Amino acid sequence: AHGHDAHQAGKSGWMILLGDAMHNFTDGILIAAAFLANPELGIVTALAIVAHEIPQEIGDFIVLLNAGFSRLRAYVFNLLCSLMAVAGGLLGYFTLDQASGLIPYVLVFASSGFIYIAVSDLMPQMQRRATVRESVPQVALIALGVAIVVMLNHAY
Repeated sequence: AHGHDAHQAGKSGWMILLGDAMHNFTDGILIAAAFLANPELGIVTALAIVAHEIPQEIGDFIVLLNAGFSRLRAYVFNLLCSLMAVAGGLLGYFTLDQASGLIPYVLVFASSGFIYIAVSDLMPQMQRRATVRESVPQVALIALGVAIVVMLNHAY
């Protein structure tokens, strides 16, 4: 578009890749910690991370395209950043296996990050919704999430 600064847009693409790589690396550590704590917890954690990663990676891909990356280049770099989860998982598995006393702290640190995101970002967005019709599905999904956690807690 007219006035578009391709150089600045390209920088945003590289920042997205760096942030995504770090994010995926920590996701890998979290998955490893969850599996070491309990295999069922590991499976649930991995599924939850996959569920939030799919839309995030699609968004990152679009940002990379807007930053001037070709489709192939955006896909390859996005894939490489996604593989950082494997690196984090391997490092986390072997490190936390030797220092198993750290597993509860890693899990608390990770879960507190998710709670922070929900409280600081998602809930204020819900409060800005004007109608009950827009808010009811969000509140229902939060209640469903809480119910799942309670059911899983009682099952194990």
